[in-house]
Amino acid sequence: MDKRIGVVGIVVEDLESANAVNSILHEYAQIIVGRMGIPYREKGVSVISLIVDGTSDEISAMTGKLGKIKAVSVKSAMTKKA
Repeated sequence: MDKRIGVVGIVVEDLESANAVNSILHEYAQIIVGRMGIPYREKGVSVISLIVDGTSDEISAMTGKLGKIKAVSVKSAMTKKA
């Protein structure tokens, strides 16, 4: 399967979920090209953006696991071709 480049946006609304998010990101470190995390203290949330390079299955598996975590929202956009 061809690799695709994409961006993943993650919003963590409950900081108690941060360890679970970081654990999954560590599990998929091989497809993460870059990561930027911003704690938005005034709103009590953290926002993480990822640049990923992997197969559709790898990216979907990661975002699916992240989306199952309580108080975590995930959106992704990928290139149509590698």
